[in-house]
Amino acid sequence: MDAYLVDAVRSPRGVAKPTGALAGVKPVYLLAQTLTALQERAGFEPERLDDLIVGCVTQSGDQGANVGKTAALYAGWSPNLSGMTLNRFCASGLSAVNLAAAQAAANDGAVVAGGVEMMSRVPMFGDNGALFTDKDVAKRTNFVHIGLSADLVATQHGFSREQCDDYAFLSHSRAAAAKADGRFSRALTPIKNAEGAIVLEADETVRSDVTREKLAARDAAFIEVGAKGGDDRLRALFPQLGEISHVHHVGNSPQMADGAAAALVASEKALKSLGLKPRARILGWSEACTAITQTGAVEATRKCLDRTGLRIEDIDLFEVRDSFAAVTLHYIHTLGIPLERFNVNGSSIALGHPMGATGVMLVSTLLDELERRRGRYGLVGIAGAAGVAAVMLVENLAV
Repeated sequence: MDAYLVDAVRSPRGVAKPTGALAGVKPVYLLAQTLTALQERAGFEPERLDDLIVGCVTQSGDQGANVGKTAALYAGWSPNLSGMTLNRFCASGLSAVNLAAAQAAANDGAVVAGGVEMMSRVPMFGDNGALFTDKDVAKRTNFVHIGLSADLVATQHGFSREQCDDYAFLSHSRAAAAKADGRFSRALTPIKNAEGAIVLEADETVRSDVTREKLAARDAAFIEVGAKGGDDRLRALFPQLGEISHVHHVGNSPQMADGAAAALVASEKALKSLGLKPRARILGWSEACTAITQTGAVEATRKCLDRTGLRIEDIDLFEVRDSFAAVTLHYIHTLGIPLERFNVNGSSIALGHPMGATGVMLVSTLLDELERRRGRYGLVGIAGAAGVAAVMLVENLAV
């Protein structure tokens, strides 16, 4: 594929609460700041871009009306630059990068991909979509509450509460160590409020005091949802199921967060004409979906590996959103991925998941860590609601 990653930047992740450091920053302004930071670092002229593609899941309120295009205008970019905002649930940001790569390659051009989600200001499900709120639609489409679908994976594949907590503890520990070591610093841009004061310079979401004992003491989060008919619905869809294993809680599930990110993708011809130096080559990408469960990243990974001719053992680093712990364990076990190459700096369980931004954030983390470790191949992956998933394979050009 004739597509290259020039650079990627992100905001720090903020706690998705009214008291969170980013809660007072408008989504448009948050994304605009990352666009400006990307422009300054990569050294491009926005008027020479072909397009802007932004991922955002809950496109209502502050995040409605094509937040990507709006943020570009707010950043002072050329009004002649078009722009779109897409929604592939949790995979939105990564799909934005994938589509940017396809467009750059097809048109010999340069495209910025981004993502934004301010969950403190625009709550998850705040768009009141039919999939979540209309019982007839949910029934006819076999939609299952995302937390219950994760518990379903644990039940079907025999992942215990202890196994899920062990993985979560690893994610929290790795994230705390990476933050303390400054491994996220290169990609970060400080975020300012409307008055120009810096409100956040590092991830607010990382907790250094997580222990196995604290995780074990957490109450399962989706027992009540199951008791109100969710478990019966799962058994109707999967008659072989017995008791549902409710193993997920706030400590081993993706942490809600605020954040934004942006990346520049360009073809080889565009690199030369714009005077840009790439950090990585995009080898390929794929999307996939699995019914009901959030395991689509497995199929998307297999498709991408088949298309590029690479194998699991060829990949130096995997940066895959660790959604719910059981879903992540299923991905690791099914594909046979060594833990020492998987989410080495933690992921969404520990760092937080600003939904539409996460995919682009993972791209930035992967680029930095591949260069730090002098690895060659890296894979980014995300699965989300309704089973949708996206994957991208990249080659580090610094080795």
